[in-house]
Order: sequence, then C-alpha cells, then structure tokens
Amino acid sequence: MSRFSSSIAALLVALLVAWQLHFRQYLAAIGVGRSVESIGNTNCKTVPELQACEKIVLHQPTGTIYLACSTLRDRVQWMPAVNKLNASGTSGNDHIATYDPQTNAVRHLSLSGFSSPGGLFVHGMDVVASIHDPSILYVYVVNHRKPISGDPRKIGADSVIEVFQTQTGGSELKYIRTFEDPAVVITPNDVVGSPDGQSVYFTNDNSQKLGLKRHLNLFIQPSDTSVGFCHVDHGCKFAFRGLHASNGIVKGFNQNNDTFYVADYMLGEITVLEKRPDNTLAFIEVIKTGYAADNLAVDSNGALWVAVLSDLLGLIYRKFDDPSQLVASAALRVTVNNGPSSFYGEKYNVDKVFEDPGNLASGITSAVYDSERGQLFLHGVISTHLTVCRL
Repeated sequence: MSRFSSSIAALLVALLVAWQLHFRQYLAAIGVGRSVESIGNTNCKTVPELQACEKIVLHQPTGTIYLACSTLRDRVQWMPAVNKLNASGTSGNDHIATYDPQTNAVRHLSLSGFSSPGGLFVHGMDVVASIHDPSILYVYVVNHRKPISGDPRKIGADSVIEVFQTQTGGSELKYIRTFEDPAVVITPNDVVGSPDGQSVYFTNDNSQKLGLKRHLNLFIQPSDTSVGFCHVDHGCKFAFRGLHASNGIVKGFNQNNDTFYVADYMLGEITVLEKRPDNTLAFIEVIKTGYAADNLAVDSNGALWVAVLSDLLGLIYRKFDDPSQLVASAALRVTVNNGPSSFYGEKYNVDKVFEDPGNLASGITSAVYDSERGQLFLHGVISTHLTVCRL
C-alpha cells in the first residue's frame, strides 16, 4: 500500500472512530432518529398571552412564575445564541412577565431607572429573594444588547447581565446595576444570582461570539465553554472552564446550596460543580441523561428538572423560520437513586415525566415544577404560548 493510500485509510479510520465516539452520541442526544411519545400531557392548559419566553423561574412561596419573554417576530430576528443578528428587525418589546396560576393573571413588569442605548433583549434569568427581606426580589437577566456601533453580524451582540429589584406581587423592576466584561461575559446564556444583588454566576454557551470556530468547537474541541462569576466589588472572572456546550445553570436546594448544575445542549450531560471559598467552582461529577438539555430548575424536594431539546435541529432550522412549526418537547426529572440499583453504580434516576410531539408544547427551553402545588410549567424561546400541566 502506498503512503498516500495508508494516509487515506488512517483518515477513514479516524473519522469512523470520531463518529462512534462523538457524532452518533450527538445525533442521538439532539433527537435525530428518536421516536416521540406522549407522556404527562393529558391534564394541561395553555396561556397564549405569554409568548417567546426563554426562561421560567418559580417563586415558591407564592406560586407565581417569572418569565423572560419577547415577541415571536423579534425572536426570529434577534437571538445571538442561534446566530439571529438582524438588529434592525426588532421592535424592542422584550420584557419580564409574571403569571399567577391561581388567577391566570399575566403582568408585564415595567422598568424604572433603566436606560440602555443597546436596549433590553432578554435570555436567561434568575429571581432570588433577598437574604435580608424575603419580600424583596433580585431579578438577574441576560441582556443581549445591540452594539452601539458596528454591524452585529460582524462583531456580535454586546451581551451583559442586568440586575433589577422588585417586590413580591410588584409590577415594577427597579434597575440596580449591569455586569459587563468583554473578556469574561462573552456569550452569556443563563444565570444564578446571589441573595444580596451583589454577584452572579453565568454560563457562556460559546467561547466566541462569531466565526466558524464557534461551531467547530462543539465537535473538534469539546471543552471550550465556561461558567463565569462577577462581583460588584471584585469584577468578573472565570469560575470554571473546560465545559462542552454550556447552557442552563441552577443552584442546588437547601443543603446542596453550594452545588451547581450545568446543562449541555448537545451531549445530554449535566455537569455537577461545587463552590469554593474563592467563588470558583470545582468539578464533582457528570450526570448522563442521553437528552440534549437547555434550562434547569430544582424543585422544593431537591429534584432537578431538565428542559429537553427533543428536536434541536427542528428548533433552530424550522421553528426559528416559522414559529408555528411543531417541534417535539420533553422534560426530565433527575433524583438521587436510593434503590437497590444504586449499589451497582446507578447514582441517579432519570425519568421522562413529560413529552409531547409539539401540539401542546412546541420547542420548550424551560421546564419548572412546583412540587407543592403539583404544576409543571413549560415554555420556549420561540414558543407561541405557556403550557401548564398538572402532574
């Protein structure tokens, strides 16, 4: 065999190995070839007044949910996470909304003291009760601002994290501060805020705002996204680097309050990290779910809830072109395995508790469960309505 033929053979073997180790796993996780079931979708209702809400956060004491919303028209024009960068095509109607499941009341919260030339274009969000007064809530929002100068299709979005303050049951968001650092706050996706309004953790879903490498890194360099940390007095830094396709982030509940979970939007993995005294994060383990994950939530029983990207390609390439397109959705519940199989290495139970072909819940990116009231809330960045199911 000639040297050229040997090189070709070696390349083919390398490609085959890459397929077996990576690409096949990717395709399975993002839903290629997977059959869609109907699970947990029989006792549900929809709320059409709420559209294009990428993130949901539950305020457990009241049962009210907070949502980071836009309009369908604006989302298809401007969503930097999926390379929608037509800044001139937006109307600037992004907002934070609340929904009261008891009264079905929807409220758009007004802004006080906020002025940004780049506007407000919401993505990930967290709502945290003040450590000093539980009736005061800090609202942390990823804001993909338009750049003040330059073409965003050439330089990307001017993304930052905004901090607001409100009251339980309030109708106004008072602006507090903006966290920005182009070297660390690169492509923020989701956030975990502190109970004093002073600091925030966030995921960068890519290491670059634009370019071919941004896409190839998901396959060729599978450890190129990060979790960042910003403090009002100490600035911003990377808390953990070397993650793959970081997306949703959430903090553990009660005794696990120093534990953080980070979703992978392609591999179907949840990375578990632990807070250190210097506010960096240490690797603990990986929970393999087999499903590409978007936003995460933890209920009052400590269960981790995962919004599944059941058809990631359909979401990006069909639904962002036409929001009326139906895209399958699912939600997982992850709990500690206390059964006999735990002795054989099965540390976690991963249960699919909701799945729908898209008629009821289409292209969800956030799933939140109120374990005290038995309600599951589902919405998506380009979804036409909020879905509420009793489980």
